[in-house]
Amino acid sequence: MVLSLLSIVYGALRCNILAIKIKYDEYDVKVKPLAYVCIFLWRSFEIATRVIVLVLFTSVLKAWVVIVVLINFFSFFLYPWILFWCSGSPFPENIEKALSRVGTTIVLCFLTLLYAGINMFCWSAVQLKINNPDLISKSQNWYRLLVYYMLRFIENAFLLLMWYLYKTDIYMYVCAPLLILQLLIGYCTAILFMLVFYQFFHPCKKLFSSSVSEGFQEWLKCVCCDCRQQKSRESVGKTDLRSTGDRDETPSSSKISSMPSQILNTDELCSA
Repeated sequence: MVLSLLSIVYGALRCNILAIKIKYDEYDVKVKPLAYVCIFLWRSFEIATRVIVLVLFTSVLKAWVVIVVLINFFSFFLYPWILFWCSGSPFPENIEKALSRVGTTIVLCFLTLLYAGINMFCWSAVQLKINNPDLISKSQNWYRLLVYYMLRFIENAFLLLMWYLYKTDIYMYVCAPLLILQLLIGYCTAILFMLVFYQFFHPCKKLFSSSVSEGFQEWLKCVCCDCRQQKSRESVGKTDLRSTGDRDETPSSSKISSMPSQILNTDELCSA
């Protein structure tokens, strides 16, 4: 199992470096040794924790794992096609001159199958873009990367929770809370090494429109602005409620002024 994991991680590392060279083929890409170390640790923690989570979930809920796999697979399989249909671009005809329209469709389907299979376990180094002549997205999309890892972390946590609720006596001597905590920390460690790689050791980091730290700062600013706006709305709502309450409690001047006039009128009537 360890040798299989090492071979898979090594393949992911080579694919990662190859994807960088393909994406930035116009530049002389030189990868530092520390970049190899970061990518290796990033992919090791990511793939290992993902496989362990799926194995644990399969051991207690064998039927439901099929639904989880199908949802993941078809989500990543259909996502490039949905982006292609929404863009309104014409169907790509220049993939291979010898291929017909049907052959091009088959080739694109096989590419999306491969893309979906990779993204089920780890973040694909190359993002498929069907409306691009090169079929890959050469821009760094931090938002898509953030959404992927957030959803994957939530999914792993949910699968581990289901395993904890339905675990059998086989795991009697396993400290389940500690194992769940270790797996979640392991996945967070993978995300940490990924961020370190993109921030410090990416060979083409100078070509990014924004770095990881700048994107994180912008995200914090957006969160802080939303919190401030929500607090200001709550304070305005409280002041409005207080003002309406004060108006309801204090009697109006017309009522106060009308009472003595009514008393005087009754006194005059009595004297008359």
